[in-house]
Amino acid sequence: MDEKELLKLIEKGETQKMEFKESLGLKDEIGEVVSAFSNTNPGRILIGVRDTGEVVGVQVGKKTVQELANYIKTHTDNHIFPEISVEEIEDKKIVVIDVKESPEKSVFFKSKAFRRVGDSTHKLSASEIRKLAKESGPRMYWDEQICEASLEDIDEEKVRWFLKEAKRQRGLDMSENVPTEEALMRLKLLKNKKLTNAVVLLFGKEPQKFFTRPEVKCIRFKGTDVTGKMLDFKVIKANLFDQLIETERFIYNNISMAAWIEEGKLQRQEKWEYPPKAIREALANALCHRVYETSSSVQVRIFDDRIEFWNPGKLPEGWTVETLKQKHESKPPNPSLIQHFFWVKYVEEVGTGTNKIIKWCKEWNLLEPDFEFTGTSLIVTFKKPPVLKDLEKLGLNERQIKAVNYVAKKGSIANKEYQEVNDVARTTATEDLSDLVKRGVFIRVGKGKRGLKYILVLHKKSAKNVQKNVQKRK
Repeated sequence: MDEKELLKLIEKGETQKMEFKESLGLKDEIGEVVSAFSNTNPGRILIGVRDTGEVVGVQVGKKTVQELANYIKTHTDNHIFPEISVEEIEDKKIVVIDVKESPEKSVFFKSKAFRRVGDSTHKLSASEIRKLAKESGPRMYWDEQICEASLEDIDEEKVRWFLKEAKRQRGLDMSENVPTEEALMRLKLLKNKKLTNAVVLLFGKEPQKFFTRPEVKCIRFKGTDVTGKMLDFKVIKANLFDQLIETERFIYNNISMAAWIEEGKLQRQEKWEYPPKAIREALANALCHRVYETSSSVQVRIFDDRIEFWNPGKLPEGWTVETLKQKHESKPPNPSLIQHFFWVKYVEEVGTGTNKIIKWCKEWNLLEPDFEFTGTSLIVTFKKPPVLKDLEKLGLNERQIKAVNYVAKKGSIANKEYQEVNDVARTTATEDLSDLVKRGVFIRVGKGKRGLKYILVLHKKSAKNVQKNVQKRK
């Protein structure tokens, strides 16, 4: 929004859809107006403007927008995620809050509900709250709501691709040559013959024209902290299917692959640092379960020791991160999006994604993934096993530490070598080695008494040495 446009809006004064607030300190008054717009009609709040229309500006810090968004989200019920931006008028900064009318009413702020009447905000009575809730009808998910887009905004080739792929993967009973509008209707992606938000995100030519940051921000940091140098950076904007594919491409360009030769196998064995199935599931969940009314992006952060998937959104009512680790029902905030990802096998099964992620990481000899909810984002983290200098923190015994250092130099270790290095019996060696595998430090390669060896998990130097040693014996 440019300065001239803002000045024209300010000249019109406060209206049914416009409210001025002089200071960011008036958080409760701002929250009441958010509730009123949510219950009545879309509206805009300009902070840093007096009731008279005089622009006084406000002080904006690095966390001002995030803190304001968190305050509104925390104190509204249903939670509201307004679009917040910082604009400039005559060298003065103002904060602009855009609020959409909520399809699910009533929206409360600090246990009170409000409505907009002219240029004023009024508290709703108990009877008005009941009436408003009744009139709003059954809950409508965000992805089912109507979007101000037309068929011209839809990529018909992407629709054709989806129909073909869904038929191949899940047996969708629909010809890929069905006219686009009919296909969308049969896929239940139209509402009263109008496009829904889901259609535009899944098949739109430019979804960013209609939504705030429907994108993935990908970053590869050097080291293990966000203060490290950014080695690679990309913002991916496209329909959701292409976002997933392009983000996966970024990930695989920025993680390593171990490779080795096993006895009795002609082809080289290869393994990515993280399980591809888990990567896809975590990414698909972030794209489909996120709250699209926020001003945040989905993020993928890759570090030397881990990869993080940031999903801007919230957990279902009454859930904690521990719920995600247990058997749980499916409560997607955008069921239409997740259902269409399911049709093309971009997710395995609806409702079991987090359980599968844990299973796949364990099978990959990785540590159990972390799930963290910050209040505004769900973060899923895949972690590599500890590096050599951190092994003592795991509580490994002296024999195991000696074996790890041996593998770091030699590339691999067999049970017999473990016995010789530590002067122990085979039983002890087997127990120690099995424990190292269980802890995610070693991975087994090869088969049989003579072919079975242990290498450091995803340690490329070790894998190369194994390959060289096997080739030498040949």
